[in-house]
Amino acid sequence: MKGQKAINVGLWVLQVFFGLFFILASGAPKFFAPQEVLNMPIVLSREFLIFIGTCEVLGGLGLILPGLTRRRPEVTPVAAFMLTLLTLCATTYQLLGRQPESAVFAVGVGLVCALIGYARW
Repeated sequence: MKGQKAINVGLWVLQVFFGLFFILASGAPKFFAPQEVLNMPIVLSREFLIFIGTCEVLGGLGLILPGLTRRRPEVTPVAAFMLTLLTLCATTYQLLGRQPESAVFAVGVGLVCALIGYARW
């Protein structure tokens, strides 16, 4: 029972950290920052950036809000798995843009999201 509680606390730390990362550090800049500041290796349309930012913000909220509100907890693993798919797309984008260090970071974030989704399933 004690191990279960430690795992739950650890998952919560990961969910909050990665949820805030996707909301504030990854999603929000796509709405508010000019494209030149984003330092994109391959230029994407403004509309597509807003779509990606929306997916990231909603995914981040999906990691945090269901557990906080105790409503629809089944949304959390779905959000985590969708963020995993999004990071796989980001990995491909970074590799095409010849930024392997960013691709490795995206893979790491995707693996943590997959871990959260699996553990909360």
